[in-house]
Amino acid sequence: MGCCLTVGPNEALVVSGACCGSDAKTYVVGGWAWAWWLISDTQRITLEIMTLQPKCEDVETAEGVAITVTGVAQVKVMTDKDLLAVACEQFLGKSVMGIKAVVLQTLEGHLRSILGTLTVEQIYQDRDEFARLVREVAAPDVGRMGIEILSFTIKDVYDKLDYLSSLGKTQTAAVQRDADIGVAEAERDAGIREAECKKEMMDVKFLADTKMADSKRELELQKAAFNQEVNTKKAESQLAYELQAAKEQQKIRLEEIEIEVVQRKKQISIEEKEIDRTEKELIATVKRPAEAEAYKMQQLAEGQKLKKVLIAQAESEKIRKIGEAEAISISSVGKAEAERMRLKAEAYQQYGEAAKTALVLEALPRIAGKVAAPLARTNEIVILSGDGSRVTGEVNRLLAELPVSINALTGVDLSKVRLGEISVHN
Repeated sequence: MGCCLTVGPNEALVVSGACCGSDAKTYVVGGWAWAWWLISDTQRITLEIMTLQPKCEDVETAEGVAITVTGVAQVKVMTDKDLLAVACEQFLGKSVMGIKAVVLQTLEGHLRSILGTLTVEQIYQDRDEFARLVREVAAPDVGRMGIEILSFTIKDVYDKLDYLSSLGKTQTAAVQRDADIGVAEAERDAGIREAECKKEMMDVKFLADTKMADSKRELELQKAAFNQEVNTKKAESQLAYELQAAKEQQKIRLEEIEIEVVQRKKQISIEEKEIDRTEKELIATVKRPAEAEAYKMQQLAEGQKLKKVLIAQAESEKIRKIGEAEAISISSVGKAEAERMRLKAEAYQQYGEAAKTALVLEALPRIAGKVAAPLARTNEIVILSGDGSRVTGEVNRLLAELPVSINALTGVDLSKVRLGEISVHN
């Protein structure tokens, strides 16, 4: 019995040993293989790229200058069956670090041998050629190990005696001198050439501006013509669109109006039916009861009206009777008063001045009462005078002025009236 083993593309599987003492070996890259238990041996070897940094310190060149060179190499185990078998014989069972150490020593040895045959200038100035020589010399040796050099480059070259920097300074000075001379000559030539170029540029620019102006004028004319044509077409298209839109809008509006008319007719029909229903309902629920109530109120109002009319007629008759009685009474009183006045007038006419005097005398108490009315509300009257007989004099003066006042008011002179005559007339 056995088992099936698989391996990825970055590894190689080696199966050795088989039945009947066979020494056949199976190499598998990125596949599978069958291994028998107890009698088959399986091992793996990496096929990934390995990066090496060979470094040779203080190696003398062909001129005897000690320099240090550092390189970078990319190597890997080759997948060709024969070469893979060689690599397995050399490195199977070793780790990646062990494989790197063997190859690194080989590359550093070849790097030292090549450095001894070249000058510092050759190594420093042409690193690619130096790296190519290392690859060509080292490739056969590492190839016999089943290793392939994918790339080799020189990373750094330096020395401890500043030989390279001295070369660089001399070369730099020479290059700087040549550069200054070249710059001066170039500036001179550039000035001349610049003037010539400016003249040519101005000529070309003038011609170009002229052509550009002509082209621009032609372009503007063409654009104006195109714009006019485009605007005309746009206006025609817009007018046609608006006209068609107006027609479509009119059609839509007519259809909407027809729909509204139909809806309105239906609404009117529904409203008429609702009005008829409401009217019948109102007649049944409001009008008939209202008419009955109105008739009732009308009968009651007519009864109240008749009652009020009869009451008013009775009251009017009562007032009329009372008025007639009062009129008869007033007439009788008036006639009696007129008769009394007539008789009094006849008496006044008969007695003349004596009658007038009698009237005045009859009125004097009433006049005196009206005049003295304010004095009736007076508690005390004080007359300021130093003479005790002054009070009597004031009273006599008032009494003496009384006939004069009455004469002024009524025209009757009391001083000429005789009391006896007045009493006789009375």
